[in-house]
Amino acid sequence: MATVLGMNQYGKAETRVVRIHRDTPVHEIRDLNVSTSLRGDFERAHTIGDQSMVMPTDSQKNTAFAYAKVHGVDSIEDYAIALGKRLLKATPAARQVQVRVQEYAWDRIGAHSFVRRGGGLRTCVVTVTRGDARDEWDTRVVTGVEDLVVLNSTGSEFKGFLKEEYTTLPEADDRILATSLVAKWRHTGTDVDWNASYEAAITTLLEAFAGTYSRALQETLYVMGAALLDSQDALAEVRFSAPNKHHFLVDFSDFQVDGLTNDGEVFIAADRPYGLIEAQVIRDDAPTAGDAWLAEPGFC
Repeated sequence: MATVLGMNQYGKAETRVVRIHRDTPVHEIRDLNVSTSLRGDFERAHTIGDQSMVMPTDSQKNTAFAYAKVHGVDSIEDYAIALGKRLLKATPAARQVQVRVQEYAWDRIGAHSFVRRGGGLRTCVVTVTRGDARDEWDTRVVTGVEDLVVLNSTGSEFKGFLKEEYTTLPEADDRILATSLVAKWRHTGTDVDWNASYEAAITTLLEAFAGTYSRALQETLYVMGAALLDSQDALAEVRFSAPNKHHFLVDFSDFQVDGLTNDGEVFIAADRPYGLIEAQVIRDDAPTAGDAWLAEPGFC
């Protein structure tokens, strides 16, 4: 039986890079989780064990650390673009690199003291492809947020759904709507104020979530996506993955307490099983994604 090598990539996953900026008495911190992957002509490494064209994953890790110093981390997108280009330059057999960064946020409690912030985790995925000319790159940037936990205590319903012999779910006129949101949005270029764009995007998403009467989580996601694309012309699409964090009213009827009622006040938060709602909202005139989403886990 004849075999050939299919798609492949290799890299260093989850390099924890902490960059402290000490240029002034008031320090700054950027706390990153960096993963890199190289794609290209590495067939000989797989088929005959020839490593002569392979940049070790340890070298990729070291480059991630070095570039936190020599390039700096003004934004995770800018850092990832610079790191990706450096890895391609150093690896002639590579045609493409993908750099994935998560950023853990810290709030200042002193000139050089910080407390880890809760809330969403900022992310980016940068894909750099080698061009035909020297120092020519095709760069694609996807920014996002993970674990953005949001909840509306009212203003949500779920009714009128399909019913068949196994349906037991009652219709709800007023329910809690909660999710731990993953959202990722694709930029059409790289001439971007990454930090300002991210902060504005989070504000838009949260305002849309809070301000939308929801007949289903699907509708809420579409409204949020449309609002984000409408607010920033340089965005082509946004993708969501949203587990429906169910909250069920606790039944007090069996409690042996006179007059004890539960008027939509006490709930049990169920962590599984859960509905998983995923959607993509696209600007109708946006350029196609190419392989910017390549190797993305799951829908997002």
